Amino acid sequence: MTPKLEVRDISKSFGTLEVLRGISIDVADHEFLAIVGPSGCGKTTLLRTIAGIETSDTGSIRVDGKQVTKPGADRGFVFQQDCLFPWRTVWENTIFGLEINGKVSAETTARTRQLLQLVGLTGFEKYYPTQLSGGMRQRVNLARALAINPEVLIMDEPFSALDAQTREVMQLELTRIWQQGRKTVLFITHQIDEAVFLADRVVVLGRRPGRIKEVVPIDLPRPRGLAVKRDPRFVTYVDRVWNLIENDVRDSVREDATVAS
Repeated sequence: MTPKLEVRDISKSFGTLEVLRGISIDVADHEFLAIVGPSGCGKTTLLRTIAGIETSDTGSIRVDGKQVTKPGADRGFVFQQDCLFPWRTVWENTIFGLEINGKVSAETTARTRQLLQLVGLTGFEKYYPTQLSGGMRQRVNLARALAINPEVLIMDEPFSALDAQTREVMQLELTRIWQQGRKTVLFITHQIDEAVFLADRVVVLGRRPGRIKEVVPIDLPRPRGLAVKRDPRFVTYVDRVWNLIENDVRDSVREDATVAS
């Protein structure tokens, strides 16, 4: 069976700085794949390359067998910051992608209203971003990415700016939304427990230049509630991933401290 997403031998440098080296992975249809690694290992660059925002120096990326050469409606991107237009309402922000792709219709409008209900924002359509909490703004961001009905949903640390309690709630909400829509998801996070909680597999990248150290399958039953984080199997997975990157994280911290001094 052809993978939904094929990443083959992706390498990327910015001038003399080598960021990624030889990244290859297949992602199945409906799979939730999380990517973790130390700061500066190229996680965001990899996602931006898959999204078509960056171009790689070597290799290829395909969605449903079609080569990725630029951004497209087959990939939705949820950024670390909510990136909402402050002058547009929740509704206007949510349909923005449909507008620029010329796909606003009775059918897509009805589907977008269903998405706002799915993310818990029915009744907030006329609110502006400044009137919303951080978690609510990220819900709008998620709904906007889903509104274009992408084949692959790409998420770059979408909960990093949220407080710990809101982050936990958003993890639950994302699993609920994913269970209903079953999009193929690529999700970057620095939080190992978040990756284990959300993902079917966790890709562990080593320090720059980013290379795949290991791909860890997460064999925990779904649907998952927060109680699973107290399951000994969950803790074992977290420890396994941390052991894979601990030395790289320490080296990255020492390197950053040396540069700062």
